[in-house]
Amino acid sequence: MANPPGLSDSEREVLKVLWDLGAGTVREINAELARRGRRWAYTTVATLLNRLGSKGYVASDPSAVPHVYRASVSRDDLLERRLRDAADELCDGRAAPLVLALVQGGRFSADELERLRRLIDSKRRDDEPGKTS
Repeated sequence: MANPPGLSDSEREVLKVLWDLGAGTVREINAELARRGRRWAYTTVATLLNRLGSKGYVASDPSAVPHVYRASVSRDDLLERRLRDAADELCDGRAAPLVLALVQGGRFSADELERLRRLIDSKRRDDEPGKTS
C-alpha cells in the first residue's frame, strides 16, 4: 500500500480494536468497542469494516460465516508511514525535527527516554568508521 487513503476517527477506533484483538467478527469488534465506551449499531461497525476493507486496511475471508476480520496493516507499519509523511510534509523528509519536538514536548517517560538513548548509542556504534557488519 504505497499511498494509503486516510482514516476517519471512527475507522481508526475500529482498526485499534483489531490490532488489540488480532481478529474478530463484527459482533466481537462491536462488543470491544462498547467496552471502550463506543456504542454503535452492529450495522455501523459492519459499514466501518467494509470501508476499511476497501481502503486496504482490513481483510476478511468472504467464505467464512460469520466473516472474521483482521488488520491488513500493523500499527507499527501505519505509524512509520504516517511519520514518514509528516517528515516529508513538514520537515523536508528529515525525521529528527519530529523526534526532537516529541522529546521537547515531554511526550516520553523516563524509561522511554532511556530506551531511546540505548537505540541511539547502538546506532552510533554500528555507524562507526571502519566497522563492518
